[in-house]
Amino acid sequence: MKKLLSTFAMIFALTGLQASAQDVAAMSDLEFAHIAYTADNIDIRYAHLALALSNNPDVHEFANTMIRDHTAVNEAALALLAKLGASAQDNAVSQTLNTNAEEIIDGFVKLRGAEFDAAYAANELAYHKAVNELVENTMIPNIDNGEVRDLFVQGLEIFKAHEHHAEKMVKALK
Repeated sequence: MKKLLSTFAMIFALTGLQASAQDVAAMSDLEFAHIAYTADNIDIRYAHLALALSNNPDVHEFANTMIRDHTAVNEAALALLAKLGASAQDNAVSQTLNTNAEEIIDGFVKLRGAEFDAAYAANELAYHKAVNELVENTMIPNIDNGEVRDLFVQGLEIFKAHEHHAEKMVKALK
């Protein structure tokens, strides 16, 4: 279990989120939108996996919250992009997130019971911390469009609550 959690942490670190913050800061609003959309979809995938593999009601509650909230934010983002007549732009960060998510999912599917629950909770906490930090400290300060910035600020508020919920879940599962 510890080896798997270390692997998750290493894989997540390799996403380059924190290491490439300077590169991310130079990206466009449309690239930021794609990173956020991708990160939301990844967390939705993790949540569906949690619903399938966990029997823990608290994990199920958290997973359902992830699906509901991340879906709502993605729908709002797509509506804003449609209003602006724009499309999110794929980029290296989005691609790396997807590649590394596949590796994390491959690790998750090998786990069951309390071992899965602990790994899922730890991953959710690390994931929200890293993405929230990137959004708050790198993306939001560099977003040009006010409506896009407002959407990111609203999403960050929701996702910080997820981070706190994940932190409580990690402690409860120890």
